[in-house]
Amino acid sequence: MSLSTTISSELSRKPRICMPTFSAFARNAFRAGLYEAQDILAACDDVDVIHLKPSKGFAAKARWVRRFAYHNVSRMLTSLNPGLLPVRLTRDYDLFMLVCPLWSDVWYANAVQGWQDHCRTSICWIDELWLHEVPELKYWLLPILSKFDHVIIGTIGSGKPLNDALGHPCHEMLGGVDSIRFSPYPKSPERVIDFYSVGRRLERIHRCLLKWAGDKKAFYVHDTLDNSGDRETLDHRQHRDLYANIAKRSRFFGVAPGKVNTLEGRQGQGDIGFRYFEGSAAGTVLVGQPPGGCDLFRLHFDWPHSVIETQSDGSDTVEVISKLSAEPERIHEISCRNAEEALRRHDWVYRWKEILGIAGLNPRPAMDTREKRLAELADVAKLDREKVRGVHR
Repeated sequence: MSLSTTISSELSRKPRICMPTFSAFARNAFRAGLYEAQDILAACDDVDVIHLKPSKGFAAKARWVRRFAYHNVSRMLTSLNPGLLPVRLTRDYDLFMLVCPLWSDVWYANAVQGWQDHCRTSICWIDELWLHEVPELKYWLLPILSKFDHVIIGTIGSGKPLNDALGHPCHEMLGGVDSIRFSPYPKSPERVIDFYSVGRRLERIHRCLLKWAGDKKAFYVHDTLDNSGDRETLDHRQHRDLYANIAKRSRFFGVAPGKVNTLEGRQGQGDIGFRYFEGSAAGTVLVGQPPGGCDLFRLHFDWPHSVIETQSDGSDTVEVISKLSAEPERIHEISCRNAEEALRRHDWVYRWKEILGIAGLNPRPAMDTREKRLAELADVAKLDREKVRGVHR
């Protein structure tokens, strides 16, 4: 077969995955990581990306549907479209893939008419669903999820209770990151930012860092706007590019368990938030606390100094980063190792390969191509680390 014939065959291949996205109307900053994941699947497979759009009066209708369905024991309202323009499928797919940052997003599936008839297998991926929420959502979430063949949960520890309540296969899935976007390699930029803090934070730690930055004339980058879930991005790709570019120019990166400033939200449940993946991929030194009681974190972040731990109240944060700042070779080695491990283990493409396996689908060649590029960059990071170690041996 000639090259031109091969290219023509690739271009004429029909999409085998149907994947709705909410990026046209749900632009909250916290959603951008999973939109990034969807972009990677779309680039590596044959995907029909269905851009759902709101109809007139969407916000009011969505609030009404949620309010009544949440308490409606008849479960009849769970099939309603919550104010989105309907989309009717007219062809068949191997997989219907619904990616939901929040459990309440599952409702948007009702806007895609005929997906059960036209899709051989269906998977719903919910990133955030806390253990204590499962029994509270039995009247409307479980009936919707029962339509799917498989459910994936990104909140570690919630999979088994949901499996027991639903009676359907439920899988727990780690988060991830576009490791190529966040990687400082192959040409590492200068790390001109001393400490980078994004998202939720503990106010005491923030005040200590502000004082440290003022005393040492350090560059401390942090959010100055209210960190509520209502903050929206104009474009999720530009948002991720800016985030990555700041992170890969930072020496230290603050990390903490999910919902760190609203502990009642997780009620002691351990979880691996996206920041651990993002900060590692950018080659920063992660400073803070690992997720408490989470064995999966110790399994998947098992390399030396993956997180430089501080007291949970942050009382020693400044002391820890000051001591590390006096050891630039150690900082560089930690940085290289973090970037390397993220490239080898935590790119979104590895998660998608797991999901395709659940669906019974083989990965397309583009996924192998991406993995090869990840391995090349990881080797560059490893060489960088070994050079420093050799010089100072």
